[in-house]
Amino acid sequence: MTASKHADSKPTEPKSADAPVQSPSSTAGSTESVESVECVELASNFRVPIGLAAIAIPILLWNLWVGSVLELFAVFLAVQAATLRLIFTPTALDVYRGEKLIRHFPYDEWKNWDIFWQYTPILFFFREVNSIHFLPILFDPAMLRRCLEDRQLPTQRSWD
Repeated sequence: MTASKHADSKPTEPKSADAPVQSPSSTAGSTESVESVECVELASNFRVPIGLAAIAIPILLWNLWVGSVLELFAVFLAVQAATLRLIFTPTALDVYRGEKLIRHFPYDEWKNWDIFWQYTPILFFFREVNSIHFLPILFDPAMLRRCLEDRQLPTQRSWD
């Protein structure tokens, strides 16, 4: 089950990473781990938008403009968390808004990745051959790390 690479087509339903699923190429009744063949859709996580909104409340009392900007950014992140979907396919990370594919990141073009702040993950970084991407953690960070490690993507930091 792979999500389509075409922007106007609907992706197939990805499986939860917690249960084994039947491989498309396997015989009836056999199962393989999700990480080896199937698509995995990450669950939304609203910790960063909620945390930012909570931090912005006392800042509103100190400075109305700065607090308002932070609150608006928290609302923006919450909307993004609710509408965006990250799907790990066997060959690429696909980003969907609703049912529409908006970005396709083939794993063979990745140079490295990292999740910043181990105990409080807030930022996901990955570098491709020709570009660098920073994404706020709007998805389950443990599952994100598991999917990245299961696909054995390079983890060497660019500053090492």
